[in-house]
Amino acid sequence: MGGLFLGIDVGTGGVRACAIDAQAGIRGFASAALPAPRVDGNAVDQTPQLWWQATVTAILKLGEAVDLGGVTRAVVDGTSGTLLLVDAAGRPCSPGLMYNDARAAHEATRVAAVAPLESGAHGASSALAKLLYLQTHGYIGDARHAIHQADWIAGRLTGHYGVSDENNALKLGYDPVARQWPRWLDRLGVRTDLLPKVLVPGTAFAEIDPAIARALGLPPAVQVAAGTTDGVAAFIATRANQPGDAVTSLGTTLVVKQLATQPIFAADQGVYSHRLGERWLAGGASNSGGAALLMHFSADDMERLTPQVKPKEPTGLDYYPLPKPGERFPIADPALTARITPRPVEDHRFFQGLLEGIASVEALAYRQLAQLGAPRLRRVIGIGGGAKNDAWTQIRHRILGVPVSVAEQTEASYGAALLALNGGPP
Repeated sequence: MGGLFLGIDVGTGGVRACAIDAQAGIRGFASAALPAPRVDGNAVDQTPQLWWQATVTAILKLGEAVDLGGVTRAVVDGTSGTLLLVDAAGRPCSPGLMYNDARAAHEATRVAAVAPLESGAHGASSALAKLLYLQTHGYIGDARHAIHQADWIAGRLTGHYGVSDENNALKLGYDPVARQWPRWLDRLGVRTDLLPKVLVPGTAFAEIDPAIARALGLPPAVQVAAGTTDGVAAFIATRANQPGDAVTSLGTTLVVKQLATQPIFAADQGVYSHRLGERWLAGGASNSGGAALLMHFSADDMERLTPQVKPKEPTGLDYYPLPKPGERFPIADPALTARITPRPVEDHRFFQGLLEGIASVEALAYRQLAQLGAPRLRRVIGIGGGAKNDAWTQIRHRILGVPVSVAEQTEASYGAALLALNGGPP
């Protein structure tokens, strides 16, 4: 297979475009900034046209560095849960209600009374709660489709609207196990005629509009395929591709995701699964992580103390670091308090104990996923700021008992380009 493959990531701060070749080699990146969304209390929205303008700018910039005449397929990813209504021609009938818009609290209560616990549609920021809000607040008008951010950009590229994917549709109430819109949506009065057709991520559904192709410097025969969420695209970018492969994000919190062969849901622990073709991406999030470290040491302190850490010499301290009371996963306890005693006199030993403690939480998280049905842990790829700490990586390898590496690539646009290349999920 020859040619180039285009990935477009519509993120929170901007749009990033990536072109790769048939060997998954990166040929170039380009980006365009987005202004901050409008914020009014719990309402967070943005004018969709801004997404398109930034997309055009990013692709044109990419075309200055890479000959896009060889592009054969393109995929768009976007922020999870961002929703808008459009008319038959794709013109927005509402603002884009952003992924963190939580104005639909009343609607979320209605959803909670009807939706199964394992549904991805729970919460005031879910796309389903937003759709119900838009239905009851005068936005329907000429609306023909309720679609996500990535869906709309793909629609602008092709002129075909009303198509989504199994990852973006999850928070709109789509049942990824049955692969259909569930009947319980009728009990909420959902305008099911607005719901998009749902495809497997990476499935081509239309050719690019010829006028758009000319304006962007793309060939007229480019196939545009169903996209995914930015989080799933970032996972795909790490090249985790076998059951048992996992990705740990070491940021403010600790987030674990593992490729599985069956769906895994544990609503009481916030564990849910995205469908990736015939596989599943199961994940959960702990409140432990970087925020817990910052309760005791600044970033400069940690950089100074890291050379004194001895990864091969366990401290024996049995810590469970948390920034404040309350934990979601792997222990579901809203009152759980941090366990960070006894405290050694030496700062470097205390710091190492905290790193070991978070690594132990990570190990417990993967054991919990295994108990819920995940395959045996095969390897762990680290992303986020904490993954760059080599001493911590060594500690995690010792505690997890599997190979631990740092992701070479985490750009969601690269993951979207891989979806375009492979014609589907890993």
